[in-house]
This record gives sequence, structure tokens and C-alpha cells, in this order.
Amino acid sequence: MHTLLVAVHPEPGSLTHHTVRQLAAALRPGSVEIADLAEEGFDPRFGVADRRAYQQRGEPPPDVRREQQRLARATDLVLVFPVYWWSMPALLKGWIDRVFINGWAFDYAPSTGIQPKLQRLTTHLLPIAGDDAGLYERHGYGHALRTQIEHGIVDYCGSRRGVTAFVHESEQDDSSATAQEVDRAVAMIRDAISVPLDAR
Repeated sequence: MHTLLVAVHPEPGSLTHHTVRQLAAALRPGSVEIADLAEEGFDPRFGVADRRAYQQRGEPPPDVRREQQRLARATDLVLVFPVYWWSMPALLKGWIDRVFINGWAFDYAPSTGIQPKLQRLTTHLLPIAGDDAGLYERHGYGHALRTQIEHGIVDYCGSRRGVTAFVHESEQDDSSATAQEVDRAVAMIRDAISVPLDAR
């Protein structure tokens, strides 16, 4: 079992990075790889070479191929990100746009339709949200985010849905309450990875 943690935040001292470090420490030593997209300078822009690779008229750019190789080593993927405008940051969206392409994450042809290819991977989400859980429920934000990512990306590629564990009220003044939120979310993801879904 190998877990790839994808961290998306420009500040190394952010709650997002703190949560990634907590989760890495909670998982089995040697089984975790961290992809810090901001620190590594991943370019999220979907360019001409990406379009050609998506259309299977050329090879993916080298940086995309490296990310695909990372994912090929993983049994579990955890996306850890702050919620921006009820969605993921542009850096993470661009990573998905460029990496999860036709011919790799799925196959598409008019004659056969969509054939998912990531059945070996379980994807977990750990969104860091500024608002409380009640507000997310009242306005449907949590449902919208789950629909967009769990259904629109994870299901589309055939990856198994893991756990979605929100850290709510991430900007509150009570640091102990925030720490409890982080501990709860980390424990949910850790337990899901330690005990695979098909073994429950």
C-alpha cells in the first residue's frame, strides 16, 4: 500500500500543510509520498501539448508524465486543499486537467464511449473550509463540492471513492477547536487507508 498526498497551498506554514504533515505522520512509515504542487512549481496551465496528449496525438509533457508515474505507484490518493469559492484551488484543478487525461485516466472513443482506467486507485478528499458544517449543509455547498469532485472526477475515472473529511471553521480564533477538527479528519482518512473499503 502506498499513499500519495497532494498538498495545494502557497504557504508552507498553512493549515493545509500542517494537516498534510499530521496525516503523513499518522500513516505507516515509508508508505507515504507528498506532492507539494506549489513548492514543486507545477504548472497548471493546459497548453497545446496537453491538448494534443488529451487527443492522443502526442505524448504528455514530461511534468505530466512524472505525475502519472507518481499516481501509478499509489493505491490511495489524498487531495488536501483549501476550499476556494466552494471548489478547489486553480492549481489543483489544473493538475487534474493536465494529468487525468484521455488515454491514461480513462479511454474515450465515439464507438465505445468512456472506459474508466483508475479502478486500482482509491481517492480521498480532505478539504479545508472556512465556514461551519451547518452553513455548508444549508446552502448545499458540501453536496455541490462532492458532486463536482467525487462524481465528476473520481467516478468518471473509475477510482474508488474513499473518505471525504472536511476540516470546518479553519479560520476561527479557537486554535484548540481547529486542532480537533484536523485530528478528526486525519483519523478518518488514516482509518480508511489502514482498513481498505473492501475489507470493512
